[in-house]
Amino acid sequence: MVIGLRDRKILRIALPSIVSNITVPLLGLVDVAITGHLGSAAYIGAIAVGGMLFNIIYWMFAFLRMGTSGMTSQALGARNLTEVVAVMQRALLVAILISAVMLCLQVPLREGALSIIRPSAEVVSLTCTYFNICIWGAPAALMLFVLTGWFVGMQNSKAPMAVAVIQNVANIVLSFALVYGLGMKMEGVALGTVLAQYIGLVSAGLFCIPYYLKIKKYYRKEAVLETSALMKFFSLNKDIFLRTCCLILVHFFFIAAGARQGDTELAVNTMLMQLFTLYSYIMDGFAFAGEAMVGKAIGGRMRSIYDDTIRHIFRWGWAVAALFTLAYLALGNRFLALLTDDAAVMEVAVEYQPWTLLFPLCGLAAFIWDGVYIGATATKGMLLSTATAMLVFFLLYFTLVPLWGNHGLWLAFVTYLAVRGIVLTLMRRKVWA
Repeated sequence: MVIGLRDRKILRIALPSIVSNITVPLLGLVDVAITGHLGSAAYIGAIAVGGMLFNIIYWMFAFLRMGTSGMTSQALGARNLTEVVAVMQRALLVAILISAVMLCLQVPLREGALSIIRPSAEVVSLTCTYFNICIWGAPAALMLFVLTGWFVGMQNSKAPMAVAVIQNVANIVLSFALVYGLGMKMEGVALGTVLAQYIGLVSAGLFCIPYYLKIKKYYRKEAVLETSALMKFFSLNKDIFLRTCCLILVHFFFIAAGARQGDTELAVNTMLMQLFTLYSYIMDGFAFAGEAMVGKAIGGRMRSIYDDTIRHIFRWGWAVAALFTLAYLALGNRFLALLTDDAAVMEVAVEYQPWTLLFPLCGLAAFIWDGVYIGATATKGMLLSTATAMLVFFLLYFTLVPLWGNHGLWLAFVTYLAVRGIVLTLMRRKVWA
């Protein structure tokens, strides 16, 4: 592949974003690996359920990152620095209010989720321990969403990369120290996560100071609370919120369906999902490049740059998908063996590992187009594609799982990924009509 000017601009944003993103699944892998060697599949199951609960909670408010990124990049392209400052401050205010509500409602959130999933009694006990500690990291996590989105919108992915590396290295070190040094087991994994989230928030604030000092003269209090801007913020983020709810339903149901098949199947699905997560965070690096560059092109009314950016990002997407497919084909079973020494879990995992070969191809278009649509703030299209894919997932689940069991569940999931990409591709001309 010949690397031209547009490719270099894409890589300048994508590569730091990939380094930043890759620390997240690696962290999940470390948590699974730590609990996978504590002597019971219930520990892996508790990490699966507890991690899923926080994924769901945080996914619901992913608009704090995505909406901030798209609106900031468009304001930057239009050279409206007053709005650049106001977008960040509006989003931080919303993040603080949401986290306060979450802390007040932590008990019904936990009990409601566990009553739906209904894992084994041992998994419930361990999950409650994990949840009761990790919920106190919510304020830091939501404000980090805002700052990450703002940095990406400002065409700067190096600061989020540094923050993510600092946060997740701290998390890994703290988790190992607390579990193996102090013998805290599940409490150590959870406490390590919370402490690292606040370390990440402080780091992001320090990286933000130099940028903010340069543009603080554009701060206008009335701009932050301006009615039409707030209405646009909530209208845009309403679509992202509803789209995220569709994602949550699919992933929540996927984990819950695995839990109802037993602790072994839950552990297997958790390990295989780590491979999907690893791929998704790599692809999100190129999606972040799409958010930043497409948003800036639209804000500056530069149609040729918009079209050229999309073509080049898809070229990189196809290359990455091919590499991951080959890697999973050659090394998938060895990778799974790193996550557990439980022979029964590993034996079942090998049976389902071939499904991982479909992750790259089926997920490619969905990830790339998501970045383009976010940068364009074309959120209705994102909502429609995800809602359609969700309906297909449930149709296939109720049709195939009674016949094929866990294989039917995985077929429904990879089809759901493919449908998201197909719908977004069909709607692509409406992004910039």
